[in-house]
Amino acid sequence: MPVVEDGFLVSTSPATGVEAGRVPISDGKGVEAAVERARTAGAWWAGLNFDGRRTRLLRWRALLAERIEELATLTHAETGKPLADAIVEATAAIEHIDWAARNAKRVLGPRRMRTRLLVAEHSGHLEYQPYGVVGVIGPWNYPILTPLGPISGALAAGNAVVLKPSEYTPAVGQWLADTFAEIVPEEPVFQVVHGLGDVGAALCRSGVGKVSFTGSTATAKKVMAACAETLTPVVLEAGGKDALIVDADADVNAAAEAAVWGSMTNAGQTCIGIERVYAVAPVYDAFVAAVVEKAGKLRLGEEIGPITMPGQVDVIRRHIDDALADGGRALLGGAGAVQPPNVAPTVLVDVPESSAAIREETFGPTVTITKVADAEEAISRANALPYGLGGAVFGKANGIRIARRLHTGMVAVNSTLSFVGMATLPFGGVGDSGFGRIHGEDGLREFGRAKSITVRRGPSLLPAMTFERTPAQVGRIVKAVKLLYGRRP
Repeated sequence: MPVVEDGFLVSTSPATGVEAGRVPISDGKGVEAAVERARTAGAWWAGLNFDGRRTRLLRWRALLAERIEELATLTHAETGKPLADAIVEATAAIEHIDWAARNAKRVLGPRRMRTRLLVAEHSGHLEYQPYGVVGVIGPWNYPILTPLGPISGALAAGNAVVLKPSEYTPAVGQWLADTFAEIVPEEPVFQVVHGLGDVGAALCRSGVGKVSFTGSTATAKKVMAACAETLTPVVLEAGGKDALIVDADADVNAAAEAAVWGSMTNAGQTCIGIERVYAVAPVYDAFVAAVVEKAGKLRLGEEIGPITMPGQVDVIRRHIDDALADGGRALLGGAGAVQPPNVAPTVLVDVPESSAAIREETFGPTVTITKVADAEEAISRANALPYGLGGAVFGKANGIRIARRLHTGMVAVNSTLSFVGMATLPFGGVGDSGFGRIHGEDGLREFGRAKSITVRRGPSLLPAMTFERTPAQVGRIVKAVKLLYGRRP
């Protein structure tokens, strides 16, 4: 739980209450000053060009790899998540830095575009220029991986970055910036501002070129409203209520293993966590039994850490209670699973679709499993909510077909959550889960403004954009259009 003390933000372990970090709090003027420094630093950083930035980013990547245990230990102290989970999180983040550094020039660098016959006298050129300063507002559940997605893309594209980490994990955010400064000591290219929600609001209104936010849907709307005041573009990765569909020809044991991982990893505090499962009738009983058996082996304090944000415990308790009151049954865990700051793994069945446990983001180590007649019913139920972040499908013959019909930004087939670790793929959602993308080529393009340039290379064969065109030339334009585009396929 963060505490404000003599101008400092003090983070403590949710498991032990021991102090994990202490950082100075910023105010509105502090945020403005950081952004002003970042403008100057960003111009210098952009001047290094793609090759210079690649070298620096790969050196930072190497430093993070060398000190991964240190970073994981700090993350464990601030969030309570198991060390192994923190190692996996850091590993994925390092992979994304590596990919962004190695591919930014290819994706964003100047290139010549093919021209068209009607404007053959011009050559077309495209490049992506940095915004200057990108503001990143990060979450507490994955304080390494989630902010480093947009940070790596923004830096590789030539921007400076100002990060506002969650008040629950400020020390991790500061550690990331401090290690970057070891590699890039010349200018404050990557800075951190600390505080509560008012600091995030100040960053939105500070005049940065773009804001990338990860958090709840409710807060995403506030961020977008604040950025709208200055027409600052945003990338929003908001909440989710991801579903797993288990088809009739699925490998039931593998599906159960993946469901337990997808719903229980990081104590369920995962925006792309599996919170709902729709299993078709022929495999339902076997699947449920396998999930209960596997989830029942997970141990509090070992595989399952504490709930990082105390207020989330009340949400989890309410969802479990509502599910049971609505006629649902707990085959594992249940009402007694909530033991603050811990929540034991809970598997719920027979929960009606109107229940809060089905319709609202729980963010805890719980999962509902619902029997459906077939994949069609599963797809309909999975798509019934306004969220659309990720999802998963287990099935052999129709897995990809089902995946394509889910109204989400991402789907894993015969696995869960795997798309977050694949640096080549864009990450983001639709609907109430936000818009815009991080990671992959689309993620890099989010942090560069497309700049189009035409260069005249000869006289116009069909002069159109001039007041000196003649009636005869207009006639030739008409003939050319009919010749080129008049044939019906």
